[in-house]
Amino acid sequence: MTLDDLLTPALVLDLGVLKRNLAMMRRALERHPGVALRPHMKTAKSIEVAKLAAPDGGPITVSTLAEARYFAEAGWRDQIYAVGITPGKLDAVAAMNANGAQVKIITDDVEAARAVAAHPGALEALVEVDVGEGRGGVPPGQAVEVAAALGSRLAGVFTHAGHSYGGRSPEEMARIAEEERLGVTRAAAALREAGHALRIVSLGSSPTALHAKSLEGITEVRAGVYMFGDLFQEQLGTHPEGEIAVTVLASVIGRKPAREALLLDSGALAMSKDRSTEKAPRDDGFGLVLDLDGQRAFGHAVLARVHQEHGEAHPMPDMPVGTRLRVAPNHTCLTAAAFDRYHVVDGSREVIATWDRVNHW
Repeated sequence: MTLDDLLTPALVLDLGVLKRNLAMMRRALERHPGVALRPHMKTAKSIEVAKLAAPDGGPITVSTLAEARYFAEAGWRDQIYAVGITPGKLDAVAAMNANGAQVKIITDDVEAARAVAAHPGALEALVEVDVGEGRGGVPPGQAVEVAAALGSRLAGVFTHAGHSYGGRSPEEMARIAEEERLGVTRAAAALREAGHALRIVSLGSSPTALHAKSLEGITEVRAGVYMFGDLFQEQLGTHPEGEIAVTVLASVIGRKPAREALLLDSGALAMSKDRSTEKAPRDDGFGLVLDLDGQRAFGHAVLARVHQEHGEAHPMPDMPVGTRLRVAPNHTCLTAAAFDRYHVVDGSREVIATWDRVNHW
């Protein structure tokens, strides 16, 4: 089977690019002996990808209970569920752990921490601290109160420097990485001074994992989008230009020569409406149009507009309806979430495997 045999839109994963991106992150972490990589599977959501990213059932990060179950049942037991826990989800996590999983949870809330401490099941939690992103987490100095509420359920501290995506140079990424390290290790020191034992001091985003100069005091790094890359990560320097492992196979469904445009069947439901690159040095619209071999044969031709099922690509040469193209995503996490499987290639049009994904929650 080849790409010409697939119904479109379809999600294409290039195995060679994936392997190169995985190797790049492994090399980056080798600079920091003793620091483990806990890959975040929220983008890939695939057992076959996990076999490459976290071989032998190594530690992973997940973002949904569905992912946690899927990976635990396949042998990846050591997990961090990296979304603030609610009391209503504790039974589900405890049930997985009773069946042999080791799913750890996170919280930045004292009342939620008390619910974790009071639950009869096997639960461990990390205190989430905010090191500048302004999303989840308490300031490092306020982690002690949450830790005290967790009591013996405390496993460590956790942070995510999502604001690293605002960086635009290796030097800026390295600065943010150091701020991330200092923030989470400061929280860890405060907890230890308060008498708490910590096994885990966890941080991570793909940019900071790659550019950190020091990870002193850190036990593990979490990163995920580096596996596949996307147009935004390309501009951040998270991977080399062209090393985007996931693309959407699309067909021409209409021709608009008056405006040098083609209509493709890769609309918002296939690509998402994320405009990550809108404020980056190069605006890639809703995706960059490639030829069927995944090559940048059309210059800076982008999906300039998307409707539910339609994407308008321009400037594009006139091509017959039915012509197949590929589109590189702005934000691969959201694009991949639209599909239930990968059609795997390895530098050619031949489909060598089909890998499933676990979607939803």
